[in-house]
Amino acid sequence: MTAEAATGAADAPDPDELLRLATALAAEAAELLVEGLRRPRATVDTKTTGTDMVTEMDRASERLLVDGILAARAEDGVLGEEGTDRAGTSGVRWILDPLDGTTNYLYGHAGFAVSIGVQIHGRSVAAVVHDPLHGEVFTATLGGGSQRNGRPISVSTETRIGNALVATGFSYEPARRRRQAQVLEQVLPHIRDIRRMGAAAVDLCSVACGRVDAYYERGLQPWDHAAGALIAREAGAQVGHLHGGPEDLDFILAAPTALWAPLRGLLAEAGAADPWPGA
Repeated sequence: MTAEAATGAADAPDPDELLRLATALAAEAAELLVEGLRRPRATVDTKTTGTDMVTEMDRASERLLVDGILAARAEDGVLGEEGTDRAGTSGVRWILDPLDGTTNYLYGHAGFAVSIGVQIHGRSVAAVVHDPLHGEVFTATLGGGSQRNGRPISVSTETRIGNALVATGFSYEPARRRRQAQVLEQVLPHIRDIRRMGAAAVDLCSVACGRVDAYYERGLQPWDHAAGALIAREAGAQVGHLHGGPEDLDFILAAPTALWAPLRGLLAEAGAADPWPGA
C-alpha cells in the first residue's frame, strides 16, 4: 500500500521500502545471534530482576540494527530495548527488540527472534520478526497482509473457546508472577491448553499463522509487541487491551474475532488486568 494511505501524509516514506530495510537488517542480526550460540557468553547481566537477563549478544544485535538504520535513514528515530532512544526528525520511528527471548537464547532453546516494528507519525506501518532456529521470517505492512517466508498467513478458524490453544507469558517480578499464575489457574479449565514460548513477538506471530489460537500477556514494553501486533492484526487477529482500546504496557490480547469476546470475558473475570500486587 502507499505511505499516503497508511499515514495520510503524501510525502511519507513507502512502508514497503521500510520493510525491505527492516527485513535485511533483521536477517543480519539473526545471523549474528546464531553465530553467537557457538561460543560461550562473555557477559550475562540482569536488569529488573535476577531472572530478567541481558547478554553481550543483545547489545551487539542492537548496535548492528541501529547502525544499519541510521546509515540508510539518518533522520529517523529509534527506540531499542537495550538503551537506544533517539527522537529523530523524519516522523519515522523504528522500535527494536534485538533479541526477543534472551532466556531461550542463553539455553540454546528455539523460540528467540529479532523483532523490528516501524511507525510513521506513531502509526505502525511495517514489521518483521525473524526467528532463525525455526527458519521463519514473519512480515507485514499496514493494509498489505502478513506473510511467513513470503507466503500469506492467517489466524486460526477456531470458534470455540474450549478448543482454544492459548499462549501467554509472565512477569520477571515474583509477586506479579504469582498473581499471573492465579489468573492462569482460573483460565486453564475453560480452554484446550496453555503454551508459554518465552518471546512475545514469536507468540504474536504464532497467532498470526494459526500455530496457537490466541495470546495474552501483561507488562510488555513497546519493543515486545510493536512488530508482532501488526503482523497478528494483518493476519486477521483482533489485538487490543482487555478493557478496550489499543494494546499497551498494561495488557495485550490477540485472538481471532470469534474468540476475542469469550476470551476477553474469561480473562476479565479472572482479574487478569486488575492492579498489580503492591501497586
